[in-house]
Amino acid sequence: MSHAAEAALPVGVLGGTFNPVHYGHLRSALELVERLGLEQLRLMPCAVPPHRELPNCSAEHRCAMVKLAVAGEPRLHCDARELHRAGKSFTIDSLVELRAELGEQRSLCLVMGCDALLDITGWHRWGELLDWAHIVVIARPGWELPAAGEVAAWLSSRCVAEASALRLRPAGGILVEELRPLQISSTEIRQMLAAGHSPRYLLPDPVLGYIHRHNLYQ
Repeated sequence: MSHAAEAALPVGVLGGTFNPVHYGHLRSALELVERLGLEQLRLMPCAVPPHRELPNCSAEHRCAMVKLAVAGEPRLHCDARELHRAGKSFTIDSLVELRAELGEQRSLCLVMGCDALLDITGWHRWGELLDWAHIVVIARPGWELPAAGEVAAWLSSRCVAEASALRLRPAGGILVEELRPLQISSTEIRQMLAAGHSPRYLLPDPVLGYIHRHNLYQ
């Protein structure tokens, strides 16, 4: 592949608290890179979540764990931009920044879970998201897009059937993808650690080592 062709590959961004990051996040991220033909997928730790309580674990610790988790996989990257902005971490602000960095023509894909999409009307400036990026919805088996209501109207005529369609324009499309389900949750890992049990093999060893060194979730 030529350097010019490589430069045109889409970039994806996956936000979350990553409290802590685990193999469910990482396996889905890697599958998305290959399924969507991304140059890279950026895992973007949310510093101050707008829609949930602030995690007990600091954004700096959560970001450091993501960096450890993706080390050695060049197609995954930790994007720490939300740690450097004051106030709540609004996704639209990050997309505007990313668009400025990537240029007007580069395909940018915002990845979110199906539950997040159903609650999208509570997001800050949610109606502008598709002006700046595509949306890739990670669906559970059997999940379908809403058929009626405000979200359904917003989605109408935006859906694409193939990942290749997302490469043809910089933003504005919606793709639903089902990935390998790994039943791992950050909540469960925190509960295991608090109870003195080992979550080894649910998350990378360097992340677990970091948790123990800094006495997180104990």
